[in-house]
Amino acid sequence: MDFRISNFLPVSEMIATSGQPEENDFGDIAEQGYQAVVNLAMSSSEGALPNEGDIVTSLGMGYVHIPVPFDRPTPQHFELFAAVMAHYQNRPVWLHCALNMRVSAFVYLYNRIYRALPDSDAGPLLAAIWRPDSTWRALIEEILSSHGLTLR
Repeated sequence: MDFRISNFLPVSEMIATSGQPEENDFGDIAEQGYQAVVNLAMSSSEGALPNEGDIVTSLGMGYVHIPVPFDRPTPQHFELFAAVMAHYQNRPVWLHCALNMRVSAFVYLYNRIYRALPDSDAGPLLAAIWRPDSTWRALIEEILSSHGLTLR
């Protein structure tokens, strides 16, 4: 299915990422077999749906909201994200935030650290969405370093 959600990017058969879906998009996401939705946007992010968790769970999918302040992301936010990804391992999961910027950075880190992908494989997925600003680049470097890895 061709999703018309902003910054939609299929990462693998088990992971899709995007910007904020609209309310009616979640039915399509469920129909495509996704079993969970993980939201990294703030409740105050542009386009955020105040009842998103209710919408998603009413469709039979799991829902996890990890609000990550765009200007103050922390390694703890990423570690929580990684734990959620481990929980949903081997199940199709849809990851989103406001514009797919938070998500693409966390998926990049997840792919490098937990899936052991080289930067040559993980990097293009991040670059397809954005080039992280200094705040996010510093976070990425800090987290990679803590796992004995480097950024490019």
